Amino acid sequence: MLAFCVLAPLLDVASKLATATIPVGQVTLARFVVQGALMLPIALALRSEWRMSGRMAGLVTLRALFLVLSTYCFIAAIAVMPIADALAIVFVEPFILLILGRFLFGDEVGPRRIAASCVGFAGALLVIQPAFATFGLVTLYPLGTAFLFAFYMLVTRAMSAQMHPVAMQLHTSLAGIALCLPVIWLADGSGITELDPVMPQGRAWLWLFGGGFWAGVSHMCMTYALKFAPSATLAPLHYSEIVVAVALGYLVFSDFPNAMTWAGIGVITASGLYVIWREQITARRRRATESLTDASF
Repeated sequence: MLAFCVLAPLLDVASKLATATIPVGQVTLARFVVQGALMLPIALALRSEWRMSGRMAGLVTLRALFLVLSTYCFIAAIAVMPIADALAIVFVEPFILLILGRFLFGDEVGPRRIAASCVGFAGALLVIQPAFATFGLVTLYPLGTAFLFAFYMLVTRAMSAQMHPVAMQLHTSLAGIALCLPVIWLADGSGITELDPVMPQGRAWLWLFGGGFWAGVSHMCMTYALKFAPSATLAPLHYSEIVVAVALGYLVFSDFPNAMTWAGIGVITASGLYVIWREQITARRRRATESLTDASF
């Protein structure tokens, strides 16, 4: 999980460098092309199952759609915003998952966790407010990423028990390519700045490859982390990603969060850690109740 937190911001750096000369849509497509190319030999070596039921094919497509849209929103944001600012706003995603889990799965959500979620959203506003004055509506793109990635995680949750992580990554990459290619093809020559493809020149090829490479490596690190440890144990470590993002943003782009952004980051992180702590307490109580029930029989 720590490897994910170190490597994932490299994906953001490569994508931001690529957007200097490459349209956002093309950078998004490149991520899935490279990631799919990396996952294919691994899937073949593991002899992963290719056949899927109609339901699983639909879930893979839906998962890819949410990931494509969330990736596009984030790349469009960091094309003009500092990476740390955009990432701080995206970190409201655990609160969105909490609320969606309550309404879609009936997960238990107490008033304290709801209050912490509201505080977390208030922290996001501390980041959004000064950024909105500087960058305009593009500041809302990270919120789109947070919502879309929350849906992506819910679909992943529905699939995780029935598909191997490597196969899931590969099929999602292939579905992402199938979704992106027609859009880029239709946009060719349209003059739409964010979608009209161009021929990469010089280092742009390296940045495009880096985006897909670091995406594939970092997400496999997270996938295998979740295989060996529960998400409640790993979740607090995820907030260390913001430290790496700030460091890389400063070293590569000379971006450094202002006081208001730091305050927002602090509020979001503290609220998120509180929510995780409350979830761990609830899980322990549930296990204790189940143990007593089993003992009574």
